[in-house]
Amino acid sequence: MKETADKAWSKRPLIISGPCSAETEEQILQTAQRLAATGKVDILRAGIWKPRTKPGMFEGIGVKGLPWLLQAKKLTGIPTTVEVANGKQVEDALNFEVDVLWIGARTTVNPFSVQEVADALRGVNVPVLIKNPINPDLELWSGAVERVARAGIKQIGLIHRGFSSYGNTEYRNAPMWHLAIEMKRRNPEMMIINDPSHICGRRDILMD
Repeated sequence: MKETADKAWSKRPLIISGPCSAETEEQILQTAQRLAATGKVDILRAGIWKPRTKPGMFEGIGVKGLPWLLQAKKLTGIPTTVEVANGKQVEDALNFEVDVLWIGARTTVNPFSVQEVADALRGVNVPVLIKNPINPDLELWSGAVERVARAGIKQIGLIHRGFSSYGNTEYRNAPMWHLAIEMKRRNPEMMIINDPSHICGRRDILMD
């Protein structure tokens, strides 16, 4: 399966798809099969741990959902990816053979959290995707990349998911394309993936 994951990582464009949150085993298996049937999806994503803005909201199914992803991978042959925000989550994800890890926007803003993830990645050969921070701070994004690279990770990719802004705007997260372009200029060897779902926040403008 590592060969499959490496092949997927080298694809351009690389298409990652799947539910924002893993909720049930049936949901994950049915989604994986439907995505596999399209022949267009390279990596299956699902939120196992969900960092929410306010307490009391659904914060993810947790470790219970990782066997579902492993089963989906075995069923379809599609590599998997999940978001990790601390060392324990890295360990749990790798124990269930998750192929690609990603650091979310809310984690990228915190150097302590990024460093904890980076420390857990030492000695591990796994691709890591790093989302831009929620606020438009290019140095935080660059710093997260540097911390993961110093941990010995060779395969690092960037995810542009837009930036938070105050008030009502057309997009849920403002694209601020100039920041994504500058990040790519600084890291020409790294792929950058656009995350239209988080930028738009609405289905009706997703294809615009």
